[in-house]
Amino acid sequence: MEEIILEDSEMYGPLVTAQYARLHHHHHCRENQCTSVLVKYIKALVHLVWSLVRRFDQPQKYKPFVSRCTVHGHPEIGSLREVNVKSGLPATTSTERLEQLDDDERILGINIIGGDHRLKNYSSILTVHPEMIDGRAGTMVIESFVVDVPQGNTKDETCYFVESLIKCNLKSLACVSERLAAQDITTPIATTF
Repeated sequence: MEEIILEDSEMYGPLVTAQYARLHHHHHCRENQCTSVLVKYIKALVHLVWSLVRRFDQPQKYKPFVSRCTVHGHPEIGSLREVNVKSGLPATTSTERLEQLDDDERILGINIIGGDHRLKNYSSILTVHPEMIDGRAGTMVIESFVVDVPQGNTKDETCYFVESLIKCNLKSLACVSERLAAQDITTPIATTF
């Protein structure tokens, strides 16, 4: 079972979180791989958060390490995107395949299939769920991953690195979503590709 890391100091519905994680976030983890599950609570409506997350063609809207993304054709299951990574990370490009996009269940699944980085056999699942936060409607985002442990690194080192990237992305997703919510933008961001 993966370790669940809560991104906030206060835990909302840990039983519900565990149920969502068991339902949607199961990865087959081989001996030479590591896996983890991270949770972030966002003070913005679920449809607004999902409208950002589901944009396979525009991850740079909330992922701070992405400078550019190109998708050839209409984004659909099996589509590939070429992502340019900002300097400061041990990579410049990543090729990623859309494995799952479910607007009803709000599930996004992505596999990294190439690029000049060490994240081999990387697979992630991100789900978005309605959640009450401080008595108001908000969102719980769960992201899980599995990835090979590169030669010369330990499982702990690899998990720490990937978790740090995901935490940064989730923090940015929260900032962007909460800023849009504060601007009273209540309709989702354009979700047509």
